[in-house]
Amino acid sequence: MSKKQNPFKNYLSRIDEISSLLKLDPKYKKKLGTPDRILKKKISIKVKGKSKSFEAYRVQFNNARGPYKGGIRFHPEANLDEVKTLAALMALKCAVVGIPLGGSKGGVAFDPKKFEKKEIEQVSRAWVKAMHPFIGAHKDIPAPDVYTNAEIMGYMLDEFEKLEKRSEPGVFTGKPLSIGGSLGRDIATAQGGIFVLDELIKNNNKFGSGLKVCVQGFGNAGQNAALLLKDMGYKIVGISDSQGAIYKEAGLDPKKILDLKNQRKTVQESDPEARKLSNEKLLESECDILIPAALDNQITKENANNIKAKIILELANNPTTPEADEILDKKGIIVVPDILANAGGVTVSYFEWVQGLQNFYWDAQKVKKELEKIMRNSFNGVWNESKERKISMRKAAFVLSIQRIVEAMKARGI
Repeated sequence: MSKKQNPFKNYLSRIDEISSLLKLDPKYKKKLGTPDRILKKKISIKVKGKSKSFEAYRVQFNNARGPYKGGIRFHPEANLDEVKTLAALMALKCAVVGIPLGGSKGGVAFDPKKFEKKEIEQVSRAWVKAMHPFIGAHKDIPAPDVYTNAEIMGYMLDEFEKLEKRSEPGVFTGKPLSIGGSLGRDIATAQGGIFVLDELIKNNNKFGSGLKVCVQGFGNAGQNAALLLKDMGYKIVGISDSQGAIYKEAGLDPKKILDLKNQRKTVQESDPEARKLSNEKLLESECDILIPAALDNQITKENANNIKAKIILELANNPTTPEADEILDKKGIIVVPDILANAGGVTVSYFEWVQGLQNFYWDAQKVKKELEKIMRNSFNGVWNESKERKISMRKAAFVLSIQRIVEAMKARGI
């Protein structure tokens, strides 16, 4: 695997390319490459009677189309370039699926695995104390991300409402159902990706049935994608977690693997008949559909020529480098880009926000129906743009999202 690239430089190179394609005014190109605000604060908590400090942050990126929206991560190696990139991509992601939100990302530089539950709660509340003037249901709407969850969003909502002295359930999404969370949020990223994939298969009669799938990453998105696809008749031949991968031509049972993972077993311990592989080798395995659902920077110029899949569905953020994109495009591999493929998560977060503002909650069937409509329509918009301009789906997704953001900026007189 190549040395990890700077993700923000990769993002800027994509903006350069699309700006040239659209003959974009330089002032809009500059705005698309510059965060509106970078917030950095020191927060402190008490650990066994001693004060411990951490860096807290929030990056807000273009709210021309609506309030900022994005996750909060608790991670010891949080990197500002990565966070800026994810905030920018969130603005594009919201635009590509047509929801009226901008982009943001943030968190705290600490490792929750090394702290007790009450200390994690303290950190959650301290983040809100530091950032509450800059967030709100009509300003910036945080959500869970790496090593944060519904429980943490619950602490954060409680702290925000205490500080602001009012009820405001729309300020956080990904909350517990008991305090205004949305049904369907737990599988939304995978479900949205599956709707997009299904629409792609329908648009291409060259793909038959019983397609073989490899899923890299068995977290929330990866495991739910594997379970949904198995139920739809796809053959799951490869699965990995952080400890390694397995491959089985006859097919794997993702439900059995998930049950064993819940017993603290690894993917490689789940099926003695399967061949053991590295995560890197899984990417190059024989399959029709490859789903990177783990880390960024996985498909690079070093391994892109070895990819055998016909379709890549990016459920991870930033799994493919720009150089790899060019190679995959030349090989005729269809890449469904992250800003479309994994937008189901933010789409259902948008539904949760709307439900919170209205104080009126939807049943699971309505959530799924509305998600399906948005994801299928968004796929077709990107697909048609790709065909008309004779460009890749990623470039088409960037074209549509940038056009929509620039249109909103122009409407505001920016």
